[in-house]
Amino acid sequence: MDLIHLDQPYRNTPFQGHHLHTRPLAAAMGAEVLDTDVRTLSDDAFDELQQALFHHKMIYLRNQSLTPDDQAQFTLRFGEFGTDAYTTGLPGYPDVQPVVKEAQTKSKMIFGGGWHTDSAFLEEPPSISLLYGVEIPPYGGDTTWYNTALAYESLTPAMRAMLAPLKVHMSGIKVVNSMRKLAKGAAGMDAMGDIQLELDIQAMIDGHFHPLVRRHPNSGEVALYCDDVYAQGIEGMTEYEARPLLNFLVAHITQEIFCCRLRWEANMLVLWDNRICLHRAFNDYDGFRREMHRTTVKGERPLGLSA
Repeated sequence: MDLIHLDQPYRNTPFQGHHLHTRPLAAAMGAEVLDTDVRTLSDDAFDELQQALFHHKMIYLRNQSLTPDDQAQFTLRFGEFGTDAYTTGLPGYPDVQPVVKEAQTKSKMIFGGGWHTDSAFLEEPPSISLLYGVEIPPYGGDTTWYNTALAYESLTPAMRAMLAPLKVHMSGIKVVNSMRKLAKGAAGMDAMGDIQLELDIQAMIDGHFHPLVRRHPNSGEVALYCDDVYAQGIEGMTEYEARPLLNFLVAHITQEIFCCRLRWEANMLVLWDNRICLHRAFNDYDGFRREMHRTTVKGERPLGLSA
């Protein structure tokens, strides 16, 4: 399958602020924020960190040594906590969700597997996700991200014009069906591997229709809003009409030219903007324990080009 890539310039240049600076991870997106402790950021430095996030789509910081309270307080600087559609929180910290795979656990399905943007079936999906590495395997368990703004820009003008008015049905039906096949316990849907779940199954399946092309409320960038996990149809189209188009868009977005890949370290904090990128976790570390702590920031209803 020959996919489209026009001669769009890469713009993932280093961010140089008065209080912090970055080192890009890849040409398409992603960067390390250097010599910064998120617990001690001034208001001006925090503003620059947000600018760096919008610029790079994903940023990461090493050697953060965060407690659950530290992570919760830092998350709240971005806004209210987002709705977590899947997991229960840590004791005393309901908005800090543990994402754990034990060393003895072998599962074909892991939390965060598959190309996706977080909880896209919600009416107001989370804007920003923060993931902190508590215990990391010696190898494996990398995460990749994909720049959906660059992918949009690389489409032909005719394709962009066709996509502009369309709405995509974001639904959790694919996740629900996969979990039913791998269900554990009498209730059948109470866990994914070692992660305890709290699910509103019907709300996940019903989902919501969102613009297939969305505008970022802060940067103004335009990006595709489509993934392999939640995008299940297009408003006004039959499945046979919509599926080839969705499959093409996912294949287009997830090309290596739009990607960055991160090898995790303990005490690493990663932030990404769900409105303008996809991500995927790798399940290649059987025999090793992995524990992450996740928080999300409340988002807005996605805005189309006409908004």
